[in-house]
Amino acid sequence: MNKIGMFFGTETGTTRLIAKKIHKKLGDEIADKPVNVNRIEPADMLKYDVLILGTPSYGIEEVPGLSAGCLEPNWAEFLVKMDKPDFSGKRIALFGLGAQERYSERFCSSLMRIYEIFKGYGAEIVGDDWPTDGYTFQQSAAVKDGRFVGLVIDERTQGMYTNERIDTWVAKVKPLLLEKLGVEA
Repeated sequence: MNKIGMFFGTETGTTRLIAKKIHKKLGDEIADKPVNVNRIEPADMLKYDVLILGTPSYGIEEVPGLSAGCLEPNWAEFLVKMDKPDFSGKRIALFGLGAQERYSERFCSSLMRIYEIFKGYGAEIVGDDWPTDGYTFQQSAAVKDGRFVGLVIDERTQGMYTNERIDTWVAKVKPLLLEKLGVEA
C-alpha cells in the first residue's frame, strides 16, 4: 500500500481525536483515515508498509483491552487475532495518551507495551526518541534512555500543548515515513 496506515485503540475517544489531528497534518494524499483497531482484522493493517499506531494508557503497563478494564475491545483483543505476524520491513511511528497528574506513577506506560510488541514482530520504529521535557510525572514505562518511545499527549492537563506537540512530532517523523514509501517530503 502506497499510503500511511493509521490505526488506534481508544476508550474515551481521545486517542481517535488525536489520530484525526495527526491525519489532518499529514493529509489524505499520503495517509489513509485513522481506523479503530476494534473494527479491523490483521490483514487490514498488514497491507501497509508504513504505519502510525496510537494507544491510550489503561491498566498498569498493560495493553489496553477488556482485561485491563476497558469497556469495549481495544488493542488486547486485536493483538490476539495476530498469528505470528511479520512486520519486518515495515516502518512504524507511535503515539500514546496518558494523564500525568492522575496516573503520575505509570504515565502513558501502555505505549511501551505497544512498542515492545511491534518491535518484537520485526517492525522498525521511528520517532522513538520523544523528549520527556515539559511533562511532570513520577514514572513511565514508556521512557527508554531518558526519552519516550513515541509522541506522548496529555489532553487532560496539557491540552494547550497538543497541537504544538503534534506539529513538532509530525515534522520529525513524516520524512522518515515518506522515505519508506519512496516519496519525498
